[in-house]
Amino acid sequence: MPTPSEVLAQIPMFALLDDGERAALAERVDAVREPAERQLFHAGDPGGAMYIVLEGEVELFFKNATGERFVLQRARAGDFFGEISLLDGGARTTSALVTEPLHALVIDRGDLEQFLAVCPTAAVDLMSAMGKRMRETAELLRGTASRNANVESEDNRSAVQKSADWISDFSGSLPFLFLHVFVFAVWILLNTAPLANTTIGGFDAYPFGLLTMCVSLEAIILSVFVLLSQNRQVARDRVRNDIEYDINLKAELEIAHMHEKVDHIYEQLTGRLANIERAMRATPSLGATVETR
Repeated sequence: MPTPSEVLAQIPMFALLDDGERAALAERVDAVREPAERQLFHAGDPGGAMYIVLEGEVELFFKNATGERFVLQRARAGDFFGEISLLDGGARTTSALVTEPLHALVIDRGDLEQFLAVCPTAAVDLMSAMGKRMRETAELLRGTASRNANVESEDNRSAVQKSADWISDFSGSLPFLFLHVFVFAVWILLNTAPLANTTIGGFDAYPFGLLTMCVSLEAIILSVFVLLSQNRQVARDRVRNDIEYDINLKAELEIAHMHEKVDHIYEQLTGRLANIERAMRATPSLGATVETR
């Protein structure tokens, strides 16, 4: 088993230190052991510490708005994680689950401040590691944004689809009806007496076979365009239904996440209360004072 100083020498951000500086830093770090299936922390938990894996494996993951689980990294021997919250002191950006029994070194914010004071140039290596992690996260997040049904169906239309939508909309309007009534009335008047006997009439005598053929052809063509538009409407409704499903799923998962957080907080509180109770029992004078009060 390598010593903590030897482990630090294998980490890029600590490789710039000499043996004495690494040995001084190794004296300040803590070693932890965690069993498999142990949740080290959840996304949103307070941070301030970085882990360096000596043995075992830790899965770093997060869940997006729809509850889809994305694994960012499987940290194994020689890998490190938790450096973001270590630097800014903010909340954890991912969750960490121990998948194989873990033996790791823990460096807190005070250790990092001492380390950077000794070797400030190592901050560049830390920034490079963070940049690589952010690039991987950005690639995973690409294309996971919610879709807009109108953008999906309208902006991607071809010329034929736009024409079909326009014809379908116009054929179901009152101007379309009034136009046809006017054309039919003029057509019938021109082909019935007395205009049928003039130079401008009489081209389609009763029972108006030419008009019947034109109306039949128009009905066939219109029906095709209307069906094309209806098919697009079905596809648009399918996208809208998918978006509504994503919204409902997101709400359900947010509620489930709140339950997990409450359970996690409850577990921590009960553990702390148990520790306080054991401490009070171990101190009889304090317990007697409390009972007197």
